[in-house]
Amino acid sequence: MKTDNTLLSTSKGYLAIIKSAIKGEAYDFTTIDLRKAVVLLAIPMMLELALESVFAVVDIYFVNKLGVHAASVVGLTESVITLVYSVGIGLSAAATAMVARRVGEKNIEGASHSAAQAILLALFVSAVLAVPGLFFAEDILRWMGAEPAAIAEGLTYARILMGGNVVIILLFLINGIFRGAGNAAIAMKSLWIGNTFNIILDPVLIFGLMHIPGLGVTGAAVATTTGRTIGVLYQLYHLKKATGVLKLRKSHFIPDMGIMKGLLGIASPATLQFIIASASWIFLASIVAKYGSAASAGYQTAIRLVVFFILPAWGMSNAVSTLVGQNLGAKMPERAERSVWITVKYNVVFMSFVTIILFFFAYDLAGFFIPAKETEQLKYAALALQIISSGYVFYGIGMVLTQAFNGAGDTKTPTILYFVGFWIFQIPFAFLMYHYYHAGISSTFWAVPLAETLISIAVYLFFKRGKWKTVKV
Repeated sequence: MKTDNTLLSTSKGYLAIIKSAIKGEAYDFTTIDLRKAVVLLAIPMMLELALESVFAVVDIYFVNKLGVHAASVVGLTESVITLVYSVGIGLSAAATAMVARRVGEKNIEGASHSAAQAILLALFVSAVLAVPGLFFAEDILRWMGAEPAAIAEGLTYARILMGGNVVIILLFLINGIFRGAGNAAIAMKSLWIGNTFNIILDPVLIFGLMHIPGLGVTGAAVATTTGRTIGVLYQLYHLKKATGVLKLRKSHFIPDMGIMKGLLGIASPATLQFIIASASWIFLASIVAKYGSAASAGYQTAIRLVVFFILPAWGMSNAVSTLVGQNLGAKMPERAERSVWITVKYNVVFMSFVTIILFFFAYDLAGFFIPAKETEQLKYAALALQIISSGYVFYGIGMVLTQAFNGAGDTKTPTILYFVGFWIFQIPFAFLMYHYYHAGISSTFWAVPLAETLISIAVYLFFKRGKWKTVKV
């Protein structure tokens, strides 16, 4: 494990650190220069989450060619699947916090044991979630506002993704384990492999090739699930191979209620944190769907692009989770806080650049995914991109501070702030604008940046109080 503190100020030095980050070389993140630590962790994490969003972007690119009903049901299903993402992200946050804290304490045996218990917990939770996905997919789509023709075309797609949620949850969870251990490169590479198969299989299974029949929108579900499964197999191979710090053994998988209780204590509010946010997106999607399939398909395409550009920033934020966890474990809270402010600066620069891109090139970006003949869908997609991107800088700040809380094991504070921001402000605002003031679809879009800005300000004020530094994990 490297402890090099050399500051890299030359182009050759920057190339070396990028190469090191992608290769996944081991470092002691409690001792090396913090700017270097942020970059080493952020590069693979940004690529990892950008690649995670590629699953949805690739699907919507090919499915849009099948028509608005197919695009609408895929988008609505993805909105529901964000609840599964929330569970995966919540469990991942718990695993990252606990593994990072043990690694910071130099307790590798404890870190490995915690990782194994997190995997057992994820398997149980995913089995429970599969039941409603398999048996009530049609009712869920109808409740979401999908038109009968869209449900008929995409019901099997929804059942495959919801019923096969185990690969989604494991992909998030095991990547969280690797991130907590400081090995973000393995997490990134698992997404590379999964996406490569998804990109190859999507057009083949959707449209057919030679003797392979086209499955339509169902083919997109099969391709995505297969790609994710291969990514999980890659992760499991490296866990068994003992790549990096962690060294998992069979004995680590004997159920330990004490560790599981600790993981649930962190994961429950973290999961609720993301469910609160995800459910608000579902509610907004259901309002947009009332304007018709063209509006719904345009909005869903825009959201895929929004997520695509947000996830790299979220990846940078995840670097803070590892640094905060490991440095608190090493009993260096001030160093943990410095890592947060360094990452905030980097994220603000990145999100400012993305804001400019999305605002001025909204039609071009949306037009890449939407056929030229679908003029209404394109109009709604571009409008959503321009409005939602106006709050990107605040998203960037809020993400970093939220992940700092999560990395410290204090998942309750941001969860409460999310509830207030999304369900006390955003949802009532969108509901009133639509049902009572008839302000049009743009008011629904404006609910997003307004809520995110308020949440970011609140998270900043609570972070400055510093109580997160005293949380025990």
